[in-house]
Amino acid sequence: MEPKDKGMPQNQINVELPEDVAEGIYSNLAIITHSNQEFVVDFIRIMPGVPKAKVRARIILTPQHAKRFLHALNDNIRKYENVHGEISETEQVNVPITLSGPTGLA
Repeated sequence: MEPKDKGMPQNQINVELPEDVAEGIYSNLAIITHSNQEFVVDFIRIMPGVPKAKVRARIILTPQHAKRFLHALNDNIRKYENVHGEISETEQVNVPITLSGPTGLA
């Protein structure tokens, strides 16, 4: 079977980045939950002095893709630190968080 678009190699994916998505969403907290079928990553922006925060984006991954994402993120952090130096980790802040609304269940 021949590829429909003869100008694009068979193993290449054309990824479109819409303008509103290209702007990105700032997040300074991620909450990760999982079931036996999926990993759910909620990206949140917490503002100082504001006791309520909203989930800005939710990404749902298969366990296999979550592991590939972990490896890709580790690789990118290593490359970043090779150029810019080690990323210093700030101390962890333990703030009780209540997640309201629908949760990711498989």
